[in-house]
Amino acid sequence: MDTVFFVLSKLGWMILSPGNLLVISFILGSVLVLFKAYSAAKWILMPTALAGALVLAYPVGDWLIQPLEKRFAKPYVMPEKVDGIIVLGGGEDLKRSLSWKVAELGLGGDRYIAAKKLADLYPDAPVIFTGGSGSIQLQDTGSEGEIAAQLFNDMGLKPDRLILESKSRNTFENFRNIQSTTRPGGQYLLVTSAYHMPRSVGIARQFGLHVIPYPVDYRSNSTELRRVDFDLFDHLKALEPGWREWIGLTVYYHTGKTSEWWPAPIPVDY
Repeated sequence: MDTVFFVLSKLGWMILSPGNLLVISFILGSVLVLFKAYSAAKWILMPTALAGALVLAYPVGDWLIQPLEKRFAKPYVMPEKVDGIIVLGGGEDLKRSLSWKVAELGLGGDRYIAAKKLADLYPDAPVIFTGGSGSIQLQDTGSEGEIAAQLFNDMGLKPDRLILESKSRNTFENFRNIQSTTRPGGQYLLVTSAYHMPRSVGIARQFGLHVIPYPVDYRSNSTELRRVDFDLFDHLKALEPGWREWIGLTVYYHTGKTSEWWPAPIPVDY
């Protein structure tokens, strides 16, 4: 069932991705024009063109992603001791790393920087990296753990502090696959992108794992910096993951993979 869920989620996202939806709609409208179905084409192309113009001109994705990024904040006071630092994969660029035979960081590369900072702050805590390939085409490459190990090694993290898990294909499998490396009642810092933190915390709680969120990799702009700028690529960096996470929260909740649809912070007494 896990494989079926993984494949269906990837196929579903191929259609539901905002960028893909715009392109698919333009193609469909153009095909209708070729077959002289002008009325139907008009009802597809006009709203698609308006939506495309809006996404091009203004960072509308901020409205989707910012509530996710604000849900959990870094600890105001860091705990005196933790049992480990959990780093969710996704900060590495697997395709380019494989293409060029070097360890390359992607948009979520802040996860590695934050993990090293926390590792220095807690020199006795193990760093638990969990993340395999989220691509249907790039399964069983065995490279995700190697990339993470190389990146952490380049940053000066001692190899004996690093615990690697690189078989997981999604966030649910991340936490399921590290159960043997964590202990019930332990206290773990969780490093992942801010927009991804609500779903990650909900899944961790589903497995009975107590995590302290340490969000990084913010994608939205503050209100005063949000303006018309015609930067499509930058706008998609917020729109795509924001839309995906809201879908993910909903699907994971209704399939029993997370404890709550909208997990909330829990006050912690360190």
